[in-house]
Amino acid sequence: MEPAIFAEAISKSFKTGFFGPRKQVLQEVNLEVAPGAIFGILGPNGAGKTTFISILATLLRPDAGQARVLGLDAVKDAGRLRERVNLAASGAHFLWCLTVEENLKFYGRLYGLGGQALATKVGELLDLFDLQPQRRVTFERLSTGLKQRLALAKALINTPELLFLDEPTTGLDPEMARHIREEILRLNRETGLTILLTTHNLREAEMLCGEVAFLKEGRLLARGTMPQLQERLGLGDRLSLFFRDGVPDLDFARLPGVLTYNLQEQRVDLRVDRAEERLAAILEAVSRSASRVVQVRLREVDLAEIYHEITH
Repeated sequence: MEPAIFAEAISKSFKTGFFGPRKQVLQEVNLEVAPGAIFGILGPNGAGKTTFISILATLLRPDAGQARVLGLDAVKDAGRLRERVNLAASGAHFLWCLTVEENLKFYGRLYGLGGQALATKVGELLDLFDLQPQRRVTFERLSTGLKQRLALAKALINTPELLFLDEPTTGLDPEMARHIREEILRLNRETGLTILLTTHNLREAEMLCGEVAFLKEGRLLARGTMPQLQERLGLGDRLSLFFRDGVPDLDFARLPGVLTYNLQEQRVDLRVDRAEERLAAILEAVSRSASRVVQVRLREVDLAEIYHEITH
């Protein structure tokens, strides 16, 4: 089966100032994404994530390399490809004087929708993203979170086969961010929609993505499932257990989810793949020893640690 996305040696640079040198943003990026996958591109601000996703979505042309999306060349077949994909970007911009409903209808007409079909689709999206109360509010009066919800609604107006999401939960309150993540998973599960998203939120990537790739300074450094990458790099959440009578004689390496451990005089420092899921089982196993746990400290792994391990 042909990949939903096949990018080969994609490079892109931009000129800095009128007489300034060109800045290399992407450097020979290769990526393959299977149909029906949710794939995450992780990286800090300035890593090249938005530039890469914009090339795949036909909004930018690469300086070098080739991208095929849904079997079409992203440059030569851009017109046909745009009918089958859509994009929701952070910092969404719409016609400021149109209402939420009018903006959705405007973009629906651009995709050839009209009449009752357009009205039904707009109504469904207003319900889905809880925008009915704001349907007659102009874009300029929306909060940042509401603007982002409108961007996500617009991205589904043409029922795309491939959805690009650039930082999809930026600016959303925790409850709406959770709702958006659940909807992303539902769309993928029920319709087989292929989704490529960018994020700098490691937990979001773990919740949504089957596979991720790390982009830094325009280069794709590593890819795989989160457990694979954490195991390969020996990274995970930091869990420290403090004991009243000294560290018990346990084989900590065999405890659930433990990647590495380090023994101290009164404590043991564990690296755990997903501490929030493993903590109860670890504490239960330790409780069967003679030494009592008097304090537990937990610090979740962050993206900076993973980048440090990958790049050094």
